[in-house]
Amino acid sequence: MVEASTVNILANKVASTSSAVPSVHSPAVTGTKDAAQKPLGVLPTMTARMNGLLMKTATRTLVREESVPRDPAAGVLKSPKVVAGPTKIETRGLNFYYGKTQALMDVSLEIPERSVTALIGPSGCGKSTFLRTLNRMNDIIEGTRITGDVLLEGRDIDDSNIDVVALRKRVGMVFQKSTPFPRSIFKNVAYGPQISGCRDRRLLAEIVEQSLRRAVLWDEVKDRLNDSAMALSGGQQQRLCIARSLATNPDVLLMDEPASALDPGSTSRIEDLIFELKEKYTIVIVTHNMQQAARVSDWTAFFYEGHMIERGLTSRIFTRPSEQRTEDYITGRFG
Repeated sequence: MVEASTVNILANKVASTSSAVPSVHSPAVTGTKDAAQKPLGVLPTMTARMNGLLMKTATRTLVREESVPRDPAAGVLKSPKVVAGPTKIETRGLNFYYGKTQALMDVSLEIPERSVTALIGPSGCGKSTFLRTLNRMNDIIEGTRITGDVLLEGRDIDDSNIDVVALRKRVGMVFQKSTPFPRSIFKNVAYGPQISGCRDRRLLAEIVEQSLRRAVLWDEVKDRLNDSAMALSGGQQQRLCIARSLATNPDVLLMDEPASALDPGSTSRIEDLIFELKEKYTIVIVTHNMQQAARVSDWTAFFYEGHMIERGLTSRIFTRPSEQRTEDYITGRFG
């Protein structure tokens, strides 16, 4: 069974959801009385409580899950098709190679805008590789090759006419290890706008303050903006890196285990920040922490050995996964 703390997290999510939202398996949503699917057995006592969960906030676009088909040849459940509001990023038949080694295999995934999508799975399953394909960070690795499509608002980011620098301004990245530049706090945040041509000191000051406020760091550093960023604590450095990404006014934030090296207090601040940022940004986060995925994400995609096994609402993935491998992973049977 999933740990009790994860159960409580998901139960709190359910309790905070409007009771007026229809059941994910109601005829009004699925269009058929026979659409309901028997749970696999993960947290069966919570199944009834999950039926009311379709919308996380009043401002979210209505989300529904279509009935889960079976593969008649294998007699097993296929991954459900999740239908959501506007799609920010989409991959279609994505394959990625490090030399002759294939790391991603036919990954098709839709990422809705202004939401948090968590990528989970054991080490080496392709989560971080997938994340880096979304802003072409893998381009800097020699010998890599990609096939399939990665679309940002419908446009292929691997098109030869795409300006990669402009792409990375729109799709920012926060790495596992905080990477502040060895310069002042102010210059760290102002770096992106400056290399984009901004020279107006007053405008730069406004961008720096706004970015630090969004990263919930302004009150802690406003009186020492000229101090070295290297003097900040680990949690502050990570929030500084988030502020630096926000300074270029991105549409999407990619986060590769942003809290894995932080203490519990700093981790909590990062998670609170992620929850606030999703009101404006589309966020994709890689995490090995199942409780963190349950806390911060709206959607979860499970990766295994280069394949995207299953994707759906986080509340369903953690309580009624469609795939046995997903259940085995989130219940700790492997990984």
